[in-house]
Amino acid sequence: MNLIKNLYIHQRFFIYLSVIAFVFLISFWFPILYEVAWFMVTILALLFITDIYILFSPSKGIKARRILPKKLSNSDDNTIPITLKNQYNFTIEAKFIDELPFQFQKRDFEYIAIVQPNQVYDFEYTLKPVERGEYYFGNLNVYVSSPLKIVAKRAKFQDKQMVAVYPSYIQMKKYEFLAINNRLTAFGLKKIRRIGHTMEFEQIKNYVSGDDVRTINWKATAKRSQLMVNQYQDEKSQPIYSIIDLGRAMKMPFESLKLLDYAINSALAFSNIALRKNDKAGLVTFSKKVDKIVGSSNKKTHLNTINEALYNITTQYTDSDFGYLYAVIKRKITQRSLLILYTNFEHISSLKRQLPFLQAIAKNHLLVVVFFENTELDSLIHKEASDLETIYHKTIAEKFAYEKRLIVKELESRGVHAILTKPQQLTVNVINKYLEFKAKGFI
Repeated sequence: MNLIKNLYIHQRFFIYLSVIAFVFLISFWFPILYEVAWFMVTILALLFITDIYILFSPSKGIKARRILPKKLSNSDDNTIPITLKNQYNFTIEAKFIDELPFQFQKRDFEYIAIVQPNQVYDFEYTLKPVERGEYYFGNLNVYVSSPLKIVAKRAKFQDKQMVAVYPSYIQMKKYEFLAINNRLTAFGLKKIRRIGHTMEFEQIKNYVSGDDVRTINWKATAKRSQLMVNQYQDEKSQPIYSIIDLGRAMKMPFESLKLLDYAINSALAFSNIALRKNDKAGLVTFSKKVDKIVGSSNKKTHLNTINEALYNITTQYTDSDFGYLYAVIKRKITQRSLLILYTNFEHISSLKRQLPFLQAIAKNHLLVVVFFENTELDSLIHKEASDLETIYHKTIAEKFAYEKRLIVKELESRGVHAILTKPQQLTVNVINKYLEFKAKGFI
């Protein structure tokens, strides 16, 4: 029974049958070929039995394994290695068909390899998830053929493997690496000139060319008989919260990824940078109510707490209640903090309904409202108008883009900082703003 389930006919077998059928056909005019055709049938039958025997021999076979990581990174290319060992004493053709999770909607996975006797063959493929959650892999199917290529033997491995897709830790590590090596400017993050001295004192050091003369320590200079300067460092342990709107405005997809997932990936990378700068990172998610509050902390393990909190949040179909958010912030976040609010406004009218609450929050905290450009309209805006309908569509698209810029001016005129960004550049722009505030001593 097991042999019947795992026995498959190779494509070349049908080519052999086609040749034999052709010989039978022309034997109608050349009778001598009739005996030749039956001889070919006999040879094919013997090869069929021989191929089954050598492939299904109990002492032979293959071993294959799919190596899944502990977790996958959302919106990034994740590599999935596969390894196969050929235990036959002849060269095989192995066709891999991996049953991918249904979230990928990919049913054409196929990889073919020629594997030498007793060889270990390794390859890998990439997957790019666009949703967080649990992903279940089905069987790793390997169809093995001998050099005869009459039949194929199916071998199944590792059914129902589960791996969780988390917010983009690959993006987080990339920015962490740049921050550690002071190379954030190489990725488009600008250097900000430091203004004033609202930073913490670190040490007294010898003056070198380029040091700010305003930092000269005259007492130490007189004592050492050489110029000495005070060295400062950024103030530490400042509370910083990422506030994520879970309302329906964050459901809008760009390049298969929802605005919510862009915000989650950015919040994780930004929180990691803040912790690296010895500030306290926290998290708030809200819609009609405040769903989660992760208090600010600068412990090394706190990033895992934030990551787990971000893992299973999802958008809702209701409008978000900014009034309730203000009440919770006033009650729960008593120390002046930097608040990065990820939300989205499409029209100036939707902003004005929430503006009183945003102004109230900004009185006690340093509030930055982050919302998104509609990049889907870019091609329409820059398209050359050739008829009346195109002119109409282009005018409407430009009106939407203008309203976005108007929202920024409205917020800044009310004392609320704003970032209007393309979804793909969200993380860079948020970290930019954070470094700017640190350099200017706002936090």
